[in-house]
Amino acid sequence: MTKQAEEILSRSIGLLAKSGPEEERMVPNGSGAFPSIECLREVISLVKRIIFPDFLNRRRNSCVTRAHYIGVDVDKLYTLLRREIENGLRFDESKEAEDTEAAATPIVLGFIETLPEIKRMLLTDVEAMFNNDPAVENFGEIILCYPVVQAMVHYRVAHALLKLGMPVIPRIITEIAHSDTGIDIHPGAQIGEYFSIDHGTGVVIGETCVIGNHVNLYQGVTLGAKNFSLDSNGRPVNIPRHPIIEDNVTIYSNATVLGRITIGKGSIIGGNVWLTNSVPPGSRILQRKAVNTSFIDGLGI
Repeated sequence: MTKQAEEILSRSIGLLAKSGPEEERMVPNGSGAFPSIECLREVISLVKRIIFPDFLNRRRNSCVTRAHYIGVDVDKLYTLLRREIENGLRFDESKEAEDTEAAATPIVLGFIETLPEIKRMLLTDVEAMFNNDPAVENFGEIILCYPVVQAMVHYRVAHALLKLGMPVIPRIITEIAHSDTGIDIHPGAQIGEYFSIDHGTGVVIGETCVIGNHVNLYQGVTLGAKNFSLDSNGRPVNIPRHPIIEDNVTIYSNATVLGRITIGKGSIIGGNVWLTNSVPPGSRILQRKAVNTSFIDGLGI
């Protein structure tokens, strides 16, 4: 390495090592370890093996043997998740750094208590996908192949942690699924049983969405906010701003549903529809007839 290269590297490292006020204000509760994305990937992998042991772990014919291997995974999950929760609690400004260790235990235990319910809900999602897709031949194909299963495992885990008061980590978990599948579900959304997404790429479900049972979405559907209010500091106010989707609703590809509106029970929203008003139960909302318009030199676009 040349002397010039050494000087450039040394100077750059020195500048990067300095922590200015702009950086310091972004670090919650001082220094310390923060959640690890790779460790949270391992957490989700353990949850998948616990919930779908016959598909993602070697099948155990004996209930005793099956319980043993699930127990090993639950023990690993407890140890790993407890550490990550402790690190994540540094983002809770109401807690001092020394309080995070004590606060982590009831959260991880509360989460493990919810695993049977998370499993029950996920099995309804798998069944819904099976019933809504004629291209699938068996449940195993859905569990092993379909991105909606991956997205919903992440969402249901993240939603449970959020309800237990966990900051940051739920968002990390759902954003991992977003990166891997193209399905963006905020952990704060409320999603009922038998939920399915066909294909999935480009689906967006906002934080304050409320989705009932037996709802089916197709790729490219957006359940978003039409607008939001600002506080005195110019920051968005976190109020309900996303749609309410009642039971037995189907929304076809690339439909956009915006604002705190209600899509009534049993409705069908057609593809490419832009919807900003509530519709009653049993509605059929289709795209309007195309209008052909000529433009000169791009005028009017």
